[in-house]
Amino acid sequence: MSEENGQAEETDNGEANELEALRAEAADLKDRLLRALADAENTRRRAERDRLDTSQYAITRFARDMLAIADNFSRALAACPPDLREAADPQVKAVIDGVEATERQLLGTLENYGVKVIDTSDGRFDPHFHQAVAEVPGEGKPPGTIVHVVQTGYTIGDRLLRPAMVTLARKEDGKTKLDTKV
Repeated sequence: MSEENGQAEETDNGEANELEALRAEAADLKDRLLRALADAENTRRRAERDRLDTSQYAITRFARDMLAIADNFSRALAACPPDLREAADPQVKAVIDGVEATERQLLGTLENYGVKVIDTSDGRFDPHFHQAVAEVPGEGKPPGTIVHVVQTGYTIGDRLLRPAMVTLARKEDGKTKLDTKV
């Protein structure tokens, strides 16, 4: 009988080892499956993000080119001050009104496609959105704040399309930041 008990124990040990090996293999396969599913989900999310970026930013180059046209409309309107507009012939007024309407339509269309004007109304300089082109007398404004917008800046989506070119108020002592460097 002891021989039969020994064989039974070996069979039980063999089955236990085999069962343990199967459990380990099942755990390994489950881990692989979960990793493959996570990888597939990450790939899907990445592809979706890339698709959205592509659709949102595909017009970036075109939008930059259109900004040159918007700048020309703005310069054309700035060249005719309000007092000259009032004294102008009705035909000239009609042309100016047409240029204003075309500029509004162009800027509205750009905004429909995610291109927005950078707001400089608060007067704070932000190097992420503004490019300082000069320091000028502050006209009562604190040093480092925006005095004048030389060229309007734009964003597309959450990215910078073109920085706003601005002049900044300098310190009242007359020294600029460039003068103080040694």
